[in-house]
Amino acid sequence: MRNGFAGLVLVALVSLVLFASAPVRAAETYVIDNVHSSVSFKAFHAGISWVHGRFDEVSGSFTLDSGDPSKCSFKLTLKVDSIDTNNKDRDKHLKSPDFFNAAQFPTITFQSTSVKPAEAGYEVTGDLTMHGVKKSITFTLKGGKKVQFPPGKNRTGFTTDLTLKRSDWDMGKMLNALGDEVPVSIGIEGVQP
Repeated sequence: MRNGFAGLVLVALVSLVLFASAPVRAAETYVIDNVHSSVSFKAFHAGISWVHGRFDEVSGSFTLDSGDPSKCSFKLTLKVDSIDTNNKDRDKHLKSPDFFNAAQFPTITFQSTSVKPAEAGYEVTGDLTMHGVKKSITFTLKGGKKVQFPPGKNRTGFTTDLTLKRSDWDMGKMLNALGDEVPVSIGIEGVQP
C-alpha cells in the first residue's frame, strides 16, 4: 500500500515537472504585407455587366493563437483615396460625397470582436466602419498555412469572399445604375516583424 501511494506521488510529481517545463505556445503577431495582399470588389453596372475595382493601400495586423482561437484578432485598414477602377474620372466620382466621401472618411476599417475555429480557418465577427457607419459583420477566413518567404521570414495568409450592401453604409445613391450588393474579395498575407 505504501509503495503504491509513493508511486502515485512520484507519477504526479513527474507529470507536474513535465507540464511546467513544456513550452507555452505564445500568440503570433503578423503585419499585413501590402505588396502581397488585396481587397477587390465589383459592382453591377446598369444591370448588364460587372465593373471591377480595388483598394491599392491595405494595412493592418493580426494575431493568431493556435491554443485558443478566441484570443486571435484581425485588424484591417483601407485607404479610400487608393481606390482604383482603371478609370480616373470614375475613381474621382467614387471618392466624392456621392459614394465614399474620401475627404470626410479617409479610411475603411475592420476590427474583429470575436474569432472562432471554422473548417479550414476561422469564423470572424467584427466591426466594419465605412463612410462613417459602423456595423458588425461575420465572415469565414480560409487559410493559415505557414511558410518562410523569403527564407527565414515567417508568413501566413487568409482569403474570404463576402457581399456588402451599399445602403447599409449610407451609400445608397444611384442604386439603379450600380445595384446595392457589392461582392468583395479579400486576400491578406502577414509577415512576422
